Amino acid sequence: MDFETVIGLEIHAQVKTESKIFCGCSTAFGSPPNTHTCPVCLGLPGVLPVLNKKVVDCAIKVGLATNAQIRATSQFARKNYFYPDLPKGYQTSQFDKPIIEHGFIDIETQGISRRIGITRIHMEEDAGKLIHDERDPHSFVDLNRTGTPLLEIVSEPDIRSPQEAAAYLKKIHAILRYLDVCDGNMQEGSFRCDANISLRPVGQQELGTRTELKNMNSFRNVQAALEYEQRRQRDLLLESEPVVQQTLLWNPDTGKTESMRGKEDAHDYRYFPCPDLVPVTLTEQWIEQIRVTLPELPDDRRRRFIEVYGLSDYDALLLTESRERADYFEAVVQRFRDAKKVANWVLTELLKEVKGGDIADCQVTPEMLAELLDLIESGAISGKIAKTILSEMLVNGTDAATIVKEKNLLQVSDEDELRLVIRSIIQDNPQQVAEFRGGKQKLLGYFVGQVMQQTKGKANPKLVNDLLTKELAG
Repeated sequence: MDFETVIGLEIHAQVKTESKIFCGCSTAFGSPPNTHTCPVCLGLPGVLPVLNKKVVDCAIKVGLATNAQIRATSQFARKNYFYPDLPKGYQTSQFDKPIIEHGFIDIETQGISRRIGITRIHMEEDAGKLIHDERDPHSFVDLNRTGTPLLEIVSEPDIRSPQEAAAYLKKIHAILRYLDVCDGNMQEGSFRCDANISLRPVGQQELGTRTELKNMNSFRNVQAALEYEQRRQRDLLLESEPVVQQTLLWNPDTGKTESMRGKEDAHDYRYFPCPDLVPVTLTEQWIEQIRVTLPELPDDRRRRFIEVYGLSDYDALLLTESRERADYFEAVVQRFRDAKKVANWVLTELLKEVKGGDIADCQVTPEMLAELLDLIESGAISGKIAKTILSEMLVNGTDAATIVKEKNLLQVSDEDELRLVIRSIIQDNPQQVAEFRGGKQKLLGYFVGQVMQQTKGKANPKLVNDLLTKELAG
């Protein structure tokens, strides 16, 4: 029997603000526990929350960027449940009147484009964090994160494979970073995801029994967990065993999902409108003021890179995965006009040396990389030496010209000097010369290597090939 996979994702993205959603406490990560709290975010009696306008602005940006409808009037609600890191006993969120609804984005996997619907995007506050000490049977509560502003982005169950789920996550992640709405730091929990997955026989309209994977914070883990859960549910269905509806955690060490708790069809959160917050009313003027500030988004930039710079679709996709990477590429191209060479150096040489592929903190500025490419283009240095120079530039931030001067790395392009080296090598290798002249043309590479070895890699490769061909011809 063939099965169809049905996946829906809930993304929690921390909004990039300096203060929390309803108070002035800092949202800075990594501070000592319980140092960024106040009576408002702790929910002490007699306090009143005040909505952070920047959170609303950011929600509007995301709604515009995801082709969604923006409500003229939205409302905050209290979502009631008990958990030790929820000091108020409820979470201020949005329920039946979210600020954003009915959007979509397009994703591409294996050359196939699909449209994934977005059910809703709403504003809410984050909970705190429990800290467990394995050496001591106690748990501690850190409420610094309580009240941090979040956007929850809920997809339609339109995703049909773990690969599509990863592509959707990466696209949303890129959009949020292009908009400067979320820093996207998955290690710090600024961007995390819950995934619902079920299987059903192909052609069946009714959804199968789903499981939920909680709080995953890497693209790789999301895809791996969904692939495992897809296989597990398929095996159960083929054996006519029931799939149990439950909440699961992904264990990357074992490569398996683990049961966290049973899951009911719906929790009774006893939502009701928050009496302390007035409805959020948006005007067309407010929305238009946000619209004109939107940057060029990943899909548009990718198309422009293909059309204007003549890049391949693959290179354009990689370059536009992050706004910082795309900005860096274009800054280099402004100074060194060969866009294809720039793309090759950024993607194959620079990114492999940059930790995590994050170009934002790279010591080699666009101007420095352009200067290095100019040195190659002028024949001053070889491509091989340039790669060595780039590695040093990344370590100490020194420009290419200084390194070339200090280490005497200028390329040897003097014909007379190279001819002397070549004739000496030919004289010392009579057997290889005879074999080459006898038709073993591959030996040319051997002679090139000998020249490079004697010149410490500084000989002009093209000139070496030309001179060797003439000298070996006898």
